[in-house]
Amino acid sequence: MKKYSFFSYPQLLDQMRFTVTRLLHQPPAQLLVVVSPLSPSRLSNKVWRHYLHVLSALLITSLLSNCGGSSAKTEESSSEGTHRKNNLLATATYDTAKLENVRNELNLTGKVTFNQDQVVKVFPLVGGHIETLKADLGDYVRKGQIMAVIRSGDLADLEQQTVAAKGQLAVAQKNQQVTEDMTKAGLSSQRELVASQEQLQAAKGELARVGERRRIVGGTGSVYLVKAPMSGFVVEKTASPGMELRSDDPENLFTVSNLERVWVLANVYESDLANVHEGDAATITTISYPDKIFRGKIDKIFNVLDPDSKTLRVRVTLNNADYRLKPEMFANVSVTYAGHDQRIAIPAGAVVFDKNRNFVVMVNKANQPIVREVEIYKTIGQKTYLASGVAPGDRIVTTNQLLIYNALGS
Repeated sequence: MKKYSFFSYPQLLDQMRFTVTRLLHQPPAQLLVVVSPLSPSRLSNKVWRHYLHVLSALLITSLLSNCGGSSAKTEESSSEGTHRKNNLLATATYDTAKLENVRNELNLTGKVTFNQDQVVKVFPLVGGHIETLKADLGDYVRKGQIMAVIRSGDLADLEQQTVAAKGQLAVAQKNQQVTEDMTKAGLSSQRELVASQEQLQAAKGELARVGERRRIVGGTGSVYLVKAPMSGFVVEKTASPGMELRSDDPENLFTVSNLERVWVLANVYESDLANVHEGDAATITTISYPDKIFRGKIDKIFNVLDPDSKTLRVRVTLNNADYRLKPEMFANVSVTYAGHDQRIAIPAGAVVFDKNRNFVVMVNKANQPIVREVEIYKTIGQKTYLASGVAPGDRIVTTNQLLIYNALGS
């Protein structure tokens, strides 16, 4: 192998590799220090020029290799980000921005009341005294269930009237038969026959009247049973054991109401009367269930102002199968009605709030997600109306929008 002063070719190559490695990790100010161990004073000019050429080639190759690795990592990261966005878009749902009349909201106060179409007051049909109570306030009773037992003198008198009516009927029937036989024998006139027939009809009518009265009142002997006229809850009770009753007493013993459907009555001030109509959607919240929203519609407007509060009542009928709503509960009623302004409407959940600004994630014609800043006009329920930022027909991401927003931001 040909020798040069101080260094052989293998040693020279090793030294160049070592120098390139140090050059890649040194700032520019230190390059001369790194190269200085192989200065021209220690090498011939020919070897020195060859050294510089090879060193330059190795340095360029190393730099390109590092740059290529960095570029590959960048492309790989970009590819992963794009793949992630595409996966999020595949599982996302969309809605189309529409130009609509802005709906306004009116907040009212009211209360839960009985459905008056399903309330029955229970009165005693006979006088007497209450012997036993079998239902209490708040109890659920079924139709026909015994609520109270009354010992009644009126019922005993009715029993006696039944016996007397049956006796009168038997006498009238016998009298009519005798009169008919005597008329045939010429011993009685036709007038007497007609009179006996009328007495028979009167006796039958009296027995039927007493029997119908007894059927309506019910009970046996002198015992009168107060039965529930419908299934529901006992919402009012004035009866107590031993209480004396009169048949003409105007006070009811019980009030039974079916609470499966209740009314919510809300007060509307005069200034808001023009904005409330039958059929308007209403949402109701209560203090007892602040997180529960009950939905219904205004089904009746009572066109009479209260003289004291100067308000008009509106009614919302609600299903109450779980009996959550109780009469006299305080209720907040929000009524939405159509306005005159037109704005772009999107689902309220599609808006992303970040850095004190509002954004939405849209999908362009190329099915690529983009972020657009929007200005909110107002939000009513589950719908948001925009003042700017979105045009009619734009596709808005309504699920995964926050994840896509963060992915685009990264």
